[in-house]
Amino acid sequence: MAVIKTNAEDTKMLARLLRAEAEGEGELGMLMVGNVGVNRIRGNCLDFKNIRSIPQMVYQSPGGFEAIQKSYFYQRARESEIRLAKRVINGERQHPASNALWFFRPAGGCPGTWWDQYNSGRYKAHCFYTPTAGDCPAVY
Repeated sequence: MAVIKTNAEDTKMLARLLRAEAEGEGELGMLMVGNVGVNRIRGNCLDFKNIRSIPQMVYQSPGGFEAIQKSYFYQRARESEIRLAKRVINGERQHPASNALWFFRPAGGCPGTWWDQYNSGRYKAHCFYTPTAGDCPAVY
């Protein structure tokens, strides 16, 4: 059962985002990027108030995703990424992105905090950051 409202086109957009942001991280890395996106929609908190749809989340400015600035994002969604997008839309979560609202790819190690948010862990090249349950209860 979906944890956010979506349609086929929005699911394809999320699938394109997963690929563009984390294809090099494999399926698990792409699922984690999806967790962050879905959490931003569910959370309605902090930097993501009134983000209620996949297009709003993907194109949020400031605070959106670098991948939308690259042509790779605009290529057709593949079935493999669409399946991954559906998994996160249906509520599948992967640690350390389970409750994360942010991620980035540092040149070195993951800082303990980033923009006052706590590091929840690293997967391959990406570091994930979570809000507190008090600041954003809907992602917990």
